[in-house]
Order: sequence, then structure tokens, then C-alpha cells
Amino acid sequence: MAAADVIIGIDSGTSIIKAVAFELNGRQVASASVPNRYASGADGSATQSLAQTWRDCVAALRGLDDKVENLAARTAALAVTAQGDGTWLVGRQDEPVADAWLWLDARAAPTVERLAAGPLGRARFEATGTGLNTCQQGSQMAHMDRHAPELLDQAEVALHCKDWLYLNLTGMRATDPSESSFTFGNFRTRRYDDTVIEALGLSGRRKLLPEIVDGTMVTHPLTAAAAAETGLKAGTPISLGYVDMVMTALGAGVCGGEGDVACSIVGSTGVHMRAMPTGSVHLNKEGSGYVITLPVPDLVTQVQTNMATTLNIDWVLGLAADVLKEFGHEDGHRDMVARIDRWLGDSPPGQIVYHPYISEAGERGPFVNANA
Repeated sequence: MAAADVIIGIDSGTSIIKAVAFELNGRQVASASVPNRYASGADGSATQSLAQTWRDCVAALRGLDDKVENLAARTAALAVTAQGDGTWLVGRQDEPVADAWLWLDARAAPTVERLAAGPLGRARFEATGTGLNTCQQGSQMAHMDRHAPELLDQAEVALHCKDWLYLNLTGMRATDPSESSFTFGNFRTRRYDDTVIEALGLSGRRKLLPEIVDGTMVTHPLTAAAAAETGLKAGTPISLGYVDMVMTALGAGVCGGEGDVACSIVGSTGVHMRAMPTGSVHLNKEGSGYVITLPVPDLVTQVQTNMATTLNIDWVLGLAADVLKEFGHEDGHRDMVARIDRWLGDSPPGQIVYHPYISEAGERGPFVNANA
């Protein structure tokens, strides 16, 4: 019988869904990934199929199994994280109510403006440490409650992406302390907060908020049905991870200790974060940014997030490729970065102006403006 010497990590991102196998000492063994898919609409919508997301997660795990011999028997535990924010509504018999509203969805912009100007707007920010924006489940649910209440009427629980995968893996409806506290709670207590829920106008929808489960303390077993789909062993312990950005921070060493520890992530979104004790958090007068709990007692990250980083890089490279093609450089892509570097270096100040706000949802850090 093989020793249980592998831990699997799942990260369902905006660009890809990946499964990675690690030895217990942290050495990466193998990885497998599947491209993620979502749809964008002219109304500012950005939606993703819950059923397809689960199928893609299964495909990533099956792909990992192809690369790691005897993976099922060797797996000691599995942890799951994913893209943050967004709204994944689940109804009767754990069936999706509709496609998920992603963090890229801009439809809640007018609701954000209304709620942020409300009498409890600052109190909500003081509790969550997080500026209200169109990405978040709270603002999206508040918008649904006013403009599409039938969605919430059909729902039994409001989840995030990783929570949806956890439900499929374990049968448990739950969320983690990080997303629950920056959306509906208080980062100091890591629990739901009545004032925050009232500020969002969602007191009447509180029953949709799932149990908060700390995956560092509690795991649930892989169900027989999920085992049959993924090829893993039923009963394998499954841990619900914290939201993706703080998991990345933890992996990068942003976990406190001596010194001023911080990092930036150049991903689909740009994330700039710093670890600090809960009592040292500074809440700015602009009411922007995030405070996200780490899976370490009394330690949080203060975060500013830009809506688009690699999306901007892709846009610039695509534009440059088109320019080079116009000048007959069909193979110019091979030295495109060097050419762009030279163009920028040769340009006097003010000759090239670049507007980085290319997301339909505007910007959320260091300022919040859905129209940017």
C-alpha cells in the first residue's frame, strides 16, 4: 500500500483551473490545468457556468492523476482555493440557480454608488476594512435583491467559487473566514456582522449566508460521488482554503514575523498586499482597499487591488503585434518586448499616454470608480 505522501492544491482562477501535487516537504511533483471559460455581455455582465467549473475541476484532477502514479492512494489531503468575490447561487438539491456573477461583472455599479453614500456606508467599511465595489458578493446580491429578486428567491445559499467546488467535493455548504469577513463580516472577529449586512440592505437575505469553516482547523471527507468523478479515494480530507490572493501571499512569505513583509502579484488582477497584526490596520479616509484575514491568528493583509494587470499586458502586446504586422514584420513577435522597451525609452515624456482602466467594471484600488 502506497504511503500518503502527497498534498493536492486546487486553484480555480479566472484564466485557468489548476491542480498541483506537492510532497509533504513542499516540493512540487506535478501539475495539470484546464482553461477557464466565462461569458461577457454588453450590459457589463461577466458570468460563468457552475456546472462547467466543476467539470473543469474534475478534468484538472484527472489530468494530475495521469502524471502522478498511484495518486489516489498517495494523497494525504486536498485543499481548494479560487478566484475571489463574485456570487455563486445554489438552490434545491445543491443545483445552480443561474450562472455565477464573477468579480469582473459591472452590473452592480449603481447599487455600489447608492450603498456607499448610505448612512451605514462608513460603518460597513470600518467593520470589513474593505471598500465597496462591483466585484463583491454583497453589492451584487444587493443589486439582485432590487433588480432580480427571483434569483435570490430561488437560492438556498450564496457561495464563492472555491465554496462551490468544496460543496461538490464534500457536500458541505460553507465559506471561509477571509471572504466572509471582508464581504459580510468583521476582520477582527472573523464572523458575520449585523451592521454590515444591514448596510448592504440584506438583513432579509441573511439565511443565504453559509456556515464559516476554517480549513486550518476543520476538514471534511471527500464524498463517494466526488471520488468516483475525480478518481481520488472517498474519505480523503478536504480543506477549504482562504481566498486565492492571501494563499499566494502566504506562499510568498507574507506572513508576518520581523520586518515589513509585502508583495505584489501580477495576475488577471493586480494585488499589492502587506501583512500586519489585526490591531495595526490603517483604514483610509477614501474607504478603499481590502483587509483580508490570513490563516494565522490575529494576522491580516492590507490589500490594494487593480482590476487589470496581465489583461493590460495582453492588450499592449496584441496592439504591438498588429502595428508590426502593418509594417511587414510577420515574425516581429519574437522581439516584440525589446521593441516596445525601445519605443518607450525613445519617447519624450507625454508623447505616449496609456490609460490602464480597461475592465468593464472600472477600478477598485486605490480608488473605487466603476466608470473608470
